[in-house]
Amino acid sequence: MKARKDENFGLARTCVVSAVLIGFMMAGTTLIHAQETTDFLQIRDDLTAKDIERVTSVTTPTDDFSKPESFEIKQGGAATSTKTVNRNSFSHFSDNLSFAQERDFKLGNGLFRKFWVSSPSSTQASDGLGPLFNARSCQTCHLKDGRGHPPEGDDDATSMFLRLARPAKTDGDKALLAASGGLNLPDPTYGGQLQDFAVPGLQAEGDMVITYEEQLVTLDDGTSVSLRMPAYSVTNLGFGPMHPDTTFSPRVTPQMIGLGLVESIHESDLVNQADPDDGDEDGISGRLSLVSGTIGRFGWKASNATVRQQSADAFAGDIGLSSPYAPRHHGDCTVNQQECLQMATGVQKRLGDTEAPDPVLELVTFYSKNLAVPARRDVSDPVVLRGKEQFYGLGCVSCHRPKYVTSRDADEKVHAFQLIWPYSDFLLHDMGEGLADGQEVGSASGQEWRTAPLWGTGLTETVNGHSFFLHDGRARNRTEAILWHGGEAQSARDGFASLEQADRDALIKFLESL
Repeated sequence: MKARKDENFGLARTCVVSAVLIGFMMAGTTLIHAQETTDFLQIRDDLTAKDIERVTSVTTPTDDFSKPESFEIKQGGAATSTKTVNRNSFSHFSDNLSFAQERDFKLGNGLFRKFWVSSPSSTQASDGLGPLFNARSCQTCHLKDGRGHPPEGDDDATSMFLRLARPAKTDGDKALLAASGGLNLPDPTYGGQLQDFAVPGLQAEGDMVITYEEQLVTLDDGTSVSLRMPAYSVTNLGFGPMHPDTTFSPRVTPQMIGLGLVESIHESDLVNQADPDDGDEDGISGRLSLVSGTIGRFGWKASNATVRQQSADAFAGDIGLSSPYAPRHHGDCTVNQQECLQMATGVQKRLGDTEAPDPVLELVTFYSKNLAVPARRDVSDPVVLRGKEQFYGLGCVSCHRPKYVTSRDADEKVHAFQLIWPYSDFLLHDMGEGLADGQEVGSASGQEWRTAPLWGTGLTETVNGHSFFLHDGRARNRTEAILWHGGEAQSARDGFASLEQADRDALIKFLESL
């Protein structure tokens, strides 16, 4: 939920952008947008002037909440899944795949579900696990391709882990960070994330410990809502103490749907909506996440630019598998974990130079890019339409941008020139101290998070059997998630808190329809 100064801001900005782009395209002039200013706009080089006019028309935020918008039910464009809603609703392939692409999707699905084993083993091309790891398969963390959750009761933390990083305080730290080309400095002993499992003969790194403190919030109508504030620590450290400056950033696994469509959003659409200095004084200062000069759009802090890189990093960090894009045979082992570095790897030269050589990574990437977005439900319901009006009126769409038309030049034809409804601007926003993890990741500060896409979130309970939201699952339902919003979203959060019960319920029902 995000605040804005004028409820017509989204419409006005879109129209201004459109007019400028059309005028300059017709004049044959290209304008380049610099992140430091909002005075320049970047044109979409995949569209004609006529295309731009058409795209602007269909992506302009609506002001008519009496009926559904055209094609609103097809959240993922032609790739939308219209299959029966059930526990597998996040696991269907894009509806517009060819027969050959369906085959590749199913092969990728098999590798996504594959359980890896430690080396050496008698299996063929299944060893390479670890030596330190959080899970033995992708599916273990991304259960049913959906949303993870914090450990509850005796459950383990398989779908949640701690990112580890420390700030670059000294000149030596800054030089090390610059030389490594990384997004931050990992813990010198435990690396970039805490792994709570290890192969036989090696001790795991440790265990995440979460404690909660309940905080009571009273809404304007007197309704009381209890929010739980988490605190994180680690225990059973296997390799000695951590660096005293190391910070913990808890992360639950996000849902996997629509990733290929997100990657196909044209760069200029992200660039043009960034307003890092709040030049329009609307209280929203979304910033691009820059990853080695490329716009990041995946991960809780938009720290990955492509699905392939996201997949490679997950292979290396979560399972301990090397791949062509992350050739780390010992995963996240550090020089201070010599026992780990001495363990056998799963590299088999007859298959390639890494433990997950091509086509393994490519097939998993293809699978990840083509998990379909489910169709919307109840789009004509009067209560849903009333909730949608509240969502727009509170300014939530200033950051949860409803829709885009993807690039004509998308890598995959099935993702090209599709009207999609992710409800995100994919920018970094300051969400306030309450949600801050204090951990810098690339250009993201310790209080900034990428706007989470909302499509499909209405099926979280159906697919994953829980309703935990936000980056660490602290919110036990959608109301709590909204009330945790602060910083740039404080005004919208306060607006929600001031609504009458019927309007709050309607807004929640709208979110449940996505």
